[in-house]
Amino acid sequence: MADTAKLYLNDSEKPLELSIRKGTLGPDVIDVSPLAKNGLFTYDPGFMSTAACSSEITFIDGDKGVLLHRGYPIEQLAEKSDFLEVCYLLLHGELPNQTKKTDFITAINSHTMVHEQLRNFFNGFRRDAHPMAIMVGVVGALSAFYHDSLDINNPEHRNIAALRLIAKMPTLAAMVYKYSIGQPFMYPQNDLGYAENFLHMMFNVPCEKKEPNSVLARAMDRIFILHADHEQNASTSTVRLAGSTGANPYACISAGIAALWGPAHGGANEACLNMLKEIGDVSHIGKYIARAKDPNDSFRLMGFGHRVYKNYDPRAKVMRQACYEVLEEVGAHDNPLFKIAMELEKIALEDDYFISRKLYPNVDFYSGITLSALGIPANLFTVIFALARTVGWISQWQEMIGDPERRIGRPRQLYTGHAMRKFAEMKDRK
Repeated sequence: MADTAKLYLNDSEKPLELSIRKGTLGPDVIDVSPLAKNGLFTYDPGFMSTAACSSEITFIDGDKGVLLHRGYPIEQLAEKSDFLEVCYLLLHGELPNQTKKTDFITAINSHTMVHEQLRNFFNGFRRDAHPMAIMVGVVGALSAFYHDSLDINNPEHRNIAALRLIAKMPTLAAMVYKYSIGQPFMYPQNDLGYAENFLHMMFNVPCEKKEPNSVLARAMDRIFILHADHEQNASTSTVRLAGSTGANPYACISAGIAALWGPAHGGANEACLNMLKEIGDVSHIGKYIARAKDPNDSFRLMGFGHRVYKNYDPRAKVMRQACYEVLEEVGAHDNPLFKIAMELEKIALEDDYFISRKLYPNVDFYSGITLSALGIPANLFTVIFALARTVGWISQWQEMIGDPERRIGRPRQLYTGHAMRKFAEMKDRK
């Protein structure tokens, strides 16, 4: 007999029995869906105690600092794999053999270009438009070009949409950057790797093309891997909620990008860099550390601690190494902002205030520094995040479409407004 939890309602002698469901890892969950039949809902602001779905893709143990993709630790994937191999893993559940990997890369490369008419979309945006505003628009607009493959109930259509999104996101992200600085768009070069191709489209120009730097490309690839998926976060839940309505995948990913835009979610690494600029000089660090420790001061050090991880963020360990490799490669150790960051890191790892509160540097702290050293402007950081997270979003969307328990998302509420009242004529209103 399955385990059950018993809930006694209004002193009833007969309890309501709720089944307890067990996952492979992590806490058990109580199935509260029968409550609605008894006229009751649960109240859980932020869904902090609610599992809205079952998933086989990503598992996080925040207390132990564990992040698994399809069972593989993120540290192993970042060290031994590459981003497109991780994409295959997230989409298909297993690592590819050499033939499957080659075929997958070939399939991705056949979709790296975007329709020429999509270039015209950019002319409708101001040059100083925020890159995320443009990404929300142009990714959603992809659905206007692929009427032939929008049937979400067709597995082939879902697969081609996944390939197109993974392939085209670097092209669109680079186009956003080029548009903002007035340079011509660069076409993808499919003889390059995924990260190399992105850096090519970002920083090369038609009159002068530089050979890809393997150190920088590897760091970019690891940034993509570390941000590929992160369980049921705000943007992933948004993609699933939009997808539950039957919306096409491009619209769903666009919705995810919009959710990611929030500074409490995808904007954290940009906020970290802005904090370093505010501190301004190593000599000012002590003052800001004191402010961070003052409970009456609203100032907070960005990039330390994590809502999920109560231990060291496993992604941060990998990102820290990549950060130092990039700083060494580009000779940025003398940059004032990087000096501030390294001193803050030293303090956070030694100061009892940070250690006792488990305020370790997180992945956003190192990724912001690394992206800046790569020459990527701060307002493009969240675009890079969206580029990497697209594979996680589309994998979660695919899983949701195939879930036999799928229902259109419809959160309930605790209504606290007026009870029914009679309409007052104008003459009777105060």
